[in-house]
Amino acid sequence: MNDFRVAPARLDGNGYSILEDASLAGRNTLRVNARAALLVDVRNTDALAEVLAFPLIARQPLLVLGEGSNMLLTGDVPGAVLTLSTRGITITAESNGQVLVRAQAGENWNELVHWTLGHGLSGLENLALIPGTVGAAPIQNIGAYGVELGEFVDQVEAWDRQSGVLVQLDQAACGFAYRDSIFKRDPARYIVTALQLRLSRTPSLRLDYAGVREELTAMDAGEPTPPLVAEAISRLRRRKLPDPALIGNAGSFFKNPIVDAASALGLKQQHATLPLWPLPDGRCKLSAAWLIEQSGFKGMREGDAGIAAQHALVLVNHGQASGAALWAFAQRVQSGVAQRFGVLLEAEPRIV
Repeated sequence: MNDFRVAPARLDGNGYSILEDASLAGRNTLRVNARAALLVDVRNTDALAEVLAFPLIARQPLLVLGEGSNMLLTGDVPGAVLTLSTRGITITAESNGQVLVRAQAGENWNELVHWTLGHGLSGLENLALIPGTVGAAPIQNIGAYGVELGEFVDQVEAWDRQSGVLVQLDQAACGFAYRDSIFKRDPARYIVTALQLRLSRTPSLRLDYAGVREELTAMDAGEPTPPLVAEAISRLRRRKLPDPALIGNAGSFFKNPIVDAASALGLKQQHATLPLWPLPDGRCKLSAAWLIEQSGFKGMREGDAGIAAQHALVLVNHGQASGAALWAFAQRVQSGVAQRFGVLLEAEPRIV
């Protein structure tokens, strides 16, 4: 198989399949009707070496796609799109109440959270109901309600395209930061294949994020436990964020901006209701949702592209908006916020 131009439309190999001219409309939660010249689905990590050695794949950029819940496709993908549908969750070690859990990249993130809760493990409860795959989670260093994935990572297994081997990167080597990691900064090098987490049998619940304690009280379920916290978080997320099954979206589209203390103080003096959170390094995190809403974009719509009426952070596709139209609208939001507040918002999803 040296030339896909004379190959059949679909090729099934040992642990993988390759499809030519494939639709990606059902593989991204913004429902962008983009296409890929090649769609490569890998069901076994051992097949990666063979797949990546194919000349037509090796000599061009490769887009790795999970469930497409953190990506905006602004057009068709002229090269290859690779998905990992590998499965498996296991406990690999346990000592003094600390438990190592290994999950394959193709597992659904929320299902992993509930697997750990069902096995009496604590740590991931605040990350319940975040869409996407396990393999995508460390790339974005997903976080919610006062918790980030990076703090629980023991190691990430990834295929290093530079060296052509599987590597094991410990927590420090992953370079985790706010919605960032070495995998996000160098997407052409690493393909995340598995994740190993360090969790605990002794709960240390994080309940101080706004709304969590109040939701637990409203549930009237008694003493908080990790499963109850996960349920409270899930209820909060369902109320605040539009369901991708009902309207195309990728969750929070804009990062909360981080500015120096002097800039934050100046903005706070001009806008007394601006939410901000001091960081350990002296800088401050601002509320992107507040900035967007105050700039008049919450609920705004141009054609089928718009900002959700429920939450100002969420870019939505009301129907048939193209990826280019969605990105143009997102850039209009960025420009409007910058003009009013002097703060440049960054997109949280990957823009392709």
